[in-house]
Amino acid sequence: MRDPAGAVIGLDFDGTLSPIVPDPAQAVIHPEAPAVLAELGAHVLAVAVVTGRPAATALELGPGLADVEGLVVLGHYGFERWEDGRISAPPPPPGVPRAEAELQLLLGTLDLKGVVIEDKGRAVAVHTRRSPDPEGALAVLREPLAKLAEKHDLVIEPGRMVLELRPPGMDKGHALSLFLAEKAARSVMFVGDDLGDLAAFDAVRASGLPGVTVCSGSAEVTALAERADIVVDGPQGVVALLRELGSAFSRS
Repeated sequence: MRDPAGAVIGLDFDGTLSPIVPDPAQAVIHPEAPAVLAELGAHVLAVAVVTGRPAATALELGPGLADVEGLVVLGHYGFERWEDGRISAPPPPPGVPRAEAELQLLLGTLDLKGVVIEDKGRAVAVHTRRSPDPEGALAVLREPLAKLAEKHDLVIEPGRMVLELRPPGMDKGHALSLFLAEKAARSVMFVGDDLGDLAAFDAVRASGLPGVTVCSGSAEVTALAERADIVVDGPQGVVALLRELGSAFSRS
């Protein structure tokens, strides 16, 4: 509050700016979020969406985000960057399509109902939310997916009823740390909801900056709530908190 011009606000997408839904392709940003982020962006140093989604997908599911002045989207945990209408990224890792091809056969042998594969370009995710027993399906999948990831030089990223195979070497914490250094930030807030956001929480602590961690709370994941400075009730609570912050900046 004393120095908004030095503040970086980082946010996850799914479960934070958009509600979790059975089909990830149907996730849509909270309708008020783009306007609230635009208001914040007028006061702070930078606003960044840090997501496991491809940057283009986050923008597609977040109508209005591309119009938020100064917004940066760090997609695929930071491997991709969208800024000023352009996406930059290294070449896609060859292990991902190979693992995805084998996934189809693997799921067939395990005979799991309602398990869905999501092709994310630079990663592949296996969702169990639509399974009759989502937690049981996750338990069955953990070991064979770990072996598949190791075979193709990938790592497993666990989430809310999902296991994702992705390249090593980057996570939300590393992406946030690099962004804070690039911007010479003087304070930071990160808002997330899932296990992949724990690394960003750690980066806030490790930065040495005045920092706030916020959990978009759910009954599915409690690890973040236990670590957060503030817990709000899902995307609606996130938007309310950000709106309050923007209003406070406007009054100061």
